[in-house]
Amino acid sequence: MSTRPRIKPLPLTGVATYSLHDRHSKVNRQDFGQPWQPGGSFREYLDRLPNILAATQLKQIVSAWVTARRQDKLMLLGFGAHALKVGLSPIIIDLMRQGWLSGVALNGAGIIHDAEIAMVGRTSEEVETVLGAGQFGMAEETAVFLNRATAWGAEHNLGLGEAVGRRLLGENFPHNDLSVLAQAAALEIPATVHVALGTDIIHMHPSVDPAAVGRTSHQDFRLFAALVSRLSGGIYLNLGSAVLLPEVFLKALSLARNLGNPVAPLTTVNLDFIQHYRPLTNVVRRPTQESGQGFALTGHHEILFPLLAAMVVEEGHAGE
Repeated sequence: MSTRPRIKPLPLTGVATYSLHDRHSKVNRQDFGQPWQPGGSFREYLDRLPNILAATQLKQIVSAWVTARRQDKLMLLGFGAHALKVGLSPIIIDLMRQGWLSGVALNGAGIIHDAEIAMVGRTSEEVETVLGAGQFGMAEETAVFLNRATAWGAEHNLGLGEAVGRRLLGENFPHNDLSVLAQAAALEIPATVHVALGTDIIHMHPSVDPAAVGRTSHQDFRLFAALVSRLSGGIYLNLGSAVLLPEVFLKALSLARNLGNPVAPLTTVNLDFIQHYRPLTNVVRRPTQESGQGFALTGHHEILFPLLAAMVVEEGHAGE
């Protein structure tokens, strides 16, 4: 039998307490959400949101976005292809038309889905069904059009986004009204495309010109960096790009600052249904660590972004 003394439970006598009435509390009833009343307006819905955590951040993002526009600052949106695949093209296009976006940036997959939507009004294949037969990504029309547009852009010293947008308009495809790149070209809004070679289906086709891909995409990197160099007081939103665009944004920001542009203060936002390391680090934290504010909101693209866009438009309209 052990001879060590038994440890007795710690006594509670003598514990120092304080009054609940004197304590600071992070949650206050004034900040609670309010129940919905049938027949209410969207403005009433917004007013009934809680002023707590993500709901507060959502309102702060809207305020920063609206302020940027009222002060004639740049408003940039970078987005992955998934944003197009969940039906956000009309919302992004509407924001461009209404002056809520000064420029957009896509990854390489973005031009594929954008072009297919313009060409036939649908996109996104069943990869599991066709991968075994080696048919994934082998749509002839998609590759031929985009690779020719890329080569044409290189010949005319254009960036990839502008080249594809202008060729979409030139072909007068039946659903160009749903193409972000076509509408950006029509509105003369900068649209840049940032490609990693080997990541996109059109790189598997014999029509690809790798030199043209590199030339046009690098042209777009420099154009994007020029936009970022003017982003002081503005806002940059990253929608669903986990790696590529956050890396491009950080390099563009570094290049801009290296050339004497402070790019501060600025507001950055990451919107995704899973928060990843690079967007949180390269978009939210590092660019704003000295001046500005960074936000990260989690939610499905097809719900979160339409809500944010509607809030921005509503708030902007209310201030007119």
